[in-house]
Amino acid sequence: QVQLVESGGGLVQPGGSLRLSCAASGSIASISGMGWYRQAPGKLRELVAIISSGGRTNYADSVKARFAVSRDNSKNLVYLQMNSLEPGDTAVYYCNAQIQESRYSSYNDYWGQGTQVTVSS
Repeated sequence: QVQLVESGGGLVQPGGSLRLSCAASGSIASISGMGWYRQAPGKLRELVAIISSGGRTNYADSVKARFAVSRDNSKNLVYLQMNSLEPGDTAVYYCNAQIQESRYSSYNDYWGQGTQVTVSS
């Protein structure tokens, strides 16, 4: 079974920084895209940042100047460095990845359980 596990969330003051990590484990032949989504109370889940296997990135406009997504392909890890955090960044952050469990199988979407990020003074 493939699992994604996030870590690094917590409470931080406005202007502070956090680094989220997501580790993929289990039966993994290949990982295509990896990324981060977030969902605040009463709002839809939205894309924060994604990174392809080749290192191409996309960001939501609201975080582009402040966040950076990266990955370590050899360790099946994806990171989200969050700087200059604002109260509007408060949400549950979810890791997402498209994973092929064997070279003969299709790619499937997997989601982590989420990690809470709260930005408040």
